Amino acid sequence: MEKKHRPIGFLDSGVGGISVLREAIKLLPNENYIYYGDSKNAPYGTKSVEEVKKLTISVVDILLAKGAKAVVVACNTATSAAITELRKSYTDVPIIGIEPALKPAVELNREGNIIIMATPMTLAESKFNNLMKKYGARSQIVPLPCPGLVELIENGELEGDEINNYLADKLSQFLSDKIAAIVLGCTHYPFIRTEISKIADGVPIIEGSLGTIKQLNRQLLSAGLINDSTEKGTIEIINSLEDYKIIDLSNKLLRL
Repeated sequence: MEKKHRPIGFLDSGVGGISVLREAIKLLPNENYIYYGDSKNAPYGTKSVEEVKKLTISVVDILLAKGAKAVVVACNTATSAAITELRKSYTDVPIIGIEPALKPAVELNREGNIIIMATPMTLAESKFNNLMKKYGARSQIVPLPCPGLVELIENGELEGDEINNYLADKLSQFLSDKIAAIVLGCTHYPFIRTEISKIADGVPIIEGSLGTIKQLNRQLLSAGLINDSTEKGTIEIINSLEDYKIIDLSNKLLRL
């Protein structure tokens, strides 16, 4: 198979990266995709950096063995832990990561705090701290670690009392002040965007999927790897947890 017709690999600690894959399908509908969700080892955000790095490299190896022409690390935690080493190790394959979309939140120039919801590990890593240093002088940025939220979403809790009680508990402390924006620093969180909006009514909610896919497009163009087929591409979803409920959830989220 000609290299440009080979699939693009996506990986995440579970189902969250499907929010990024959806943007890819919109922008690049003729590409073929393989999505690997590592739900067996989810969440990555509470593990050590070395554990996440090892898991991420293992999944990249699986995607490359399946012929991936490029790899999107559609997980903020995995990007923070492993993206530098991945790019050093796989120099002949475009490797695209994702990070909290802090820049567009700052550029809104709204009054109040910018709340960044993310896993504890994403917020603790140097990649995020460098973002804080870059934009901290322009805006009041408040990191909000959300342990346990990925697990709820992995279990299909996208609405209802449990997820709303969790979000209310996390966000209520900020509601008495002005909120400039809420940044979703985990690719699982866009699936509960509506529930977040119910609590923080009228607050812009920003996530980084589109920016990541635009970067993927640029890299594919630069490498001459854009699929020139006129037919709609294929999508293969794999999960390390051999559970039909996870696959069903993945397909449901892809259609949302």
